[in-house]
Amino acid sequence: MYSPNNSPLASPTSSRSVTETINASHNFVIKGYSLSKGIGVGKHIASENFTVGGYQWAIYFYPDGKNPEDSSAYVSVFIALASEGTDVRALFELTLVDQSGEGKHKVHSHFDRSLESGPYTLKYRGSMWGYKRFFRRTSLETSVFLKDDCLKINCTVGVVVSGIDSSRLHSIHVPESDIGAHFGTLLENDEGSDVTFNVSGEKFRAHKLVLAARSPVFVNDFVNMMEEDNDEIHITEMEPGVFKALLHFIYRDTLPEDDEFLEASSSSVPSLPDSLPAKLLAAADKYDLPRLRLMCESVLCKDISVHSVSHILALADLYHAADLKSVCLKFTAENLVGLMQL
Repeated sequence: MYSPNNSPLASPTSSRSVTETINASHNFVIKGYSLSKGIGVGKHIASENFTVGGYQWAIYFYPDGKNPEDSSAYVSVFIALASEGTDVRALFELTLVDQSGEGKHKVHSHFDRSLESGPYTLKYRGSMWGYKRFFRRTSLETSVFLKDDCLKINCTVGVVVSGIDSSRLHSIHVPESDIGAHFGTLLENDEGSDVTFNVSGEKFRAHKLVLAARSPVFVNDFVNMMEEDNDEIHITEMEPGVFKALLHFIYRDTLPEDDEFLEASSSSVPSLPDSLPAKLLAAADKYDLPRLRLMCESVLCKDISVHSVSHILALADLYHAADLKSVCLKFTAENLVGLMQL
């Protein structure tokens, strides 16, 4: 290739400007809705901060409304920029979850529709987007969105980012590892299993090599097995459901996706030590599984309150959950007044 003056040209280069959104969601559960009424117009209940696109965000729920002119006739819901930022552009979606199971959620969304004025711009920390008249309060209190005095709000934030992509325009996508799924199938099908665990009369087939690779305690168990055991190990100090969850982790490297884990905080304080996360924490300690211990600590950490912190601290101390113990002690120091009033 030559230029008009017949000088050779270098190979052309290319680049492209890409503007897209970084999306993430946060689920905000409001328990004791009826007790939140009467806190005053303009006063809110805030979710924990969550991170999207390098910024902190929070959901603000106003039980008596944000607008004094509405005389508490409506509840208000807003998404707030909770960290420092200037002219942060974002898309938002607020969903009030239908708890009847029919999936008829109330959705306010910027996504999947054209925007005449583009994404919303939040000028500074504390800027908000939302609805002063999100839902008429009398209608909300007789709707499928309120169940057992509990509301569930899902928030999705899409932070707009721009950049120059000068990489190759063609690429090959490499999917996430699915080794856990393959090992999970191995467990479910019993294929090649060579050991049986008898847990209170319920039997589980497994593979010695997989268990030994994951836990040094199982290595010792297999070494000490007698020939007359016929490759069957009796587990007497653990419930079948807990052992099943333990095997699920060992093979899949994840926690079970059931209600006991997804809604662990629904357990009452007296029954907390008997919850599945607490019992699986004990199993993680027994079988020397540090990653499982941390996963259980993370679940139990979300349940810490002035009523439960002493119970959770006792569990943390008993099962060598150092991170959970540290959080409990920090929470106690920060909430001494509330704890002394119990």
